[in-house]
Amino acid sequence: MAELWPGQGGPSTDYISGPPSDAWRNTWPRGLVILGSTGSIGRSTLAVVENHPQAFRIEGLACARQVERLAEQAARWRPSHLAVLDEEAAARLKPLLPKGYAPNILTGREGYAQLAALPEAGTVLSAQVGAAGLDGTLAAALAGKVICLANKESLVLAGDLVRRVCASTGAVILPVDSEHNAIFQCLAGRGQEVSRLILTASGGPFRGRSREDLRSITPAQALKHPNWSMGAKISIDSATLMNKGLEVIEAYHLYGVPAERIKVLVHPQSVIHSLVEFEDGTQLAQLGTADMRLAIASCLLWPRCLPVGVPPLDLTATALTFHEPDTEVFPCLDLARQSLALRGGRCVVLNAANEAAVELFLEGGCAFLDIPRLIEAALKAHDASEPGHQSFCAPLKQDGPVASDHMAALKNEAHTLAERLTRLDRQSREFVRNLARDGEPAC
Repeated sequence: MAELWPGQGGPSTDYISGPPSDAWRNTWPRGLVILGSTGSIGRSTLAVVENHPQAFRIEGLACARQVERLAEQAARWRPSHLAVLDEEAAARLKPLLPKGYAPNILTGREGYAQLAALPEAGTVLSAQVGAAGLDGTLAAALAGKVICLANKESLVLAGDLVRRVCASTGAVILPVDSEHNAIFQCLAGRGQEVSRLILTASGGPFRGRSREDLRSITPAQALKHPNWSMGAKISIDSATLMNKGLEVIEAYHLYGVPAERIKVLVHPQSVIHSLVEFEDGTQLAQLGTADMRLAIASCLLWPRCLPVGVPPLDLTATALTFHEPDTEVFPCLDLARQSLALRGGRCVVLNAANEAAVELFLEGGCAFLDIPRLIEAALKAHDASEPGHQSFCAPLKQDGPVASDHMAALKNEAHTLAERLTRLDRQSREFVRNLARDGEPAC
């Protein structure tokens, strides 16, 4: 069904990978590994599997430390492999598993990577939170898997490399983010006459507020998203509009569209999940109930479209409104655009500084308005130490797969870059935590 795939290699869009093979499309049940199975996306994925158990075979589940929930999931699906953050988590997990069930328990970054590359699983759902998800995504891509990508940070940090690896191994990216899944569906079968991609944003819980209103915001208030049920980190990112900034970077890497042709509109109802504008001025929009099971099922079951227990959208129940984002009150969107424009590791710093600042805010270590201030300070410090506009990872210099004898070099390059990313990520987090401890309060 390559005709359903977004345009590749053309002047308007250049999607990050080719479509899945005929063998993958025609294989049922599909062997599935879920990285981040205990989070909101992971749980929604298992709900989709529960709706269509004949379509999937769970081969592996992974989490960080929520071993009680992982044990419940493992008891239901009996995968042959599990993965957790460290040996301490593994020790807590083992006695919680049913008698007579003894899966292989993997640990740490290497364990997640090993799980993502399992030969018996052709599909990997990458849903670990934040930068931690990159290792699993890269391992799956190097193994040539079909990757249902919910970890946007994989592309924010290493989008150039992921594109290179997909071209080399035949790995496939299917976007789980509701906005990018909507664009993917709107581009199916076309893409060479695209004018703009339009990402919609709910505006979060503080839409329409002034900076003065945001000075005393508490974590509990910021976690109350008006439309979606999400994890803590992505909920705060939605409240600051950083989530939309990361999605602009993700769209750039997914669709090969220049940043100036990626627009963000605030759409408070979250009914239209995103749009594509074509050269004749017409627009295609994807609409649906605000439930992540729809986007997840679209990827897991591609190219099939099957019900997953989500009620259909009632268009008579709401009016649809749109307006421009207020980047003076919510500057994180502009910080993300600036980082994408300048490159040179800035997207790594942006993401790491944001993750550290969000953690501090949730811990009570900084104010809500400190989040963009800390990120901007980290970016300025990086620019001072490493000036220049170079890419952190050079783009692919050839089309099509590389020769098999070059695969070892590609894997080595991927691991070398991952280590560079890890060092820069750690340095940026330390900078933010030190600044929050010693610096002035937000203005």
